[in-house]
Amino acid sequence: MSAQKGKDLLVKIDLTGDGQFETLAGLRATRISFNAEQVDVTTLDSAGGWRELLAGAGVKSASISGSGVFKDAGTDERARQIFFDGETPDFQVIIPEFGTVEGRFQVGSIEYAGTYNGEATYELSLASAGELTFIAVPVV
Repeated sequence: MSAQKGKDLLVKIDLTGDGQFETLAGLRATRISFNAEQVDVTTLDSAGGWRELLAGAGVKSASISGSGVFKDAGTDERARQIFFDGETPDFQVIIPEFGTVEGRFQVGSIEYAGTYNGEATYELSLASAGELTFIAVPVV
């Protein structure tokens, strides 16, 4: 995979529940992280005293974070309302030349900031709230 532009990593949200996704506007920086809990099954009989992990066990999760400026009233308002209503709508994350991750996420936090002579900014964090799907970009 060749170098990619950071602006091409997009976070999209299903604004109305109809499967139509819109880019969360104003984001300048985005990040997605995948995690899997480990289930330690090491015993006194483990070879050489090395830790053993139970394959396929543990909880998988993903988190998304982003920061940016206010740009689009519709997506800004929707993200805020999702937080206050405790909803878990569908989101998509487009990872250039890698694929698309889609599934339900909960808004864990929204932070707003601003300086006297600067723009108002926000930071957003999302936590997976169910099974995620991944569609890889076909290799040509």
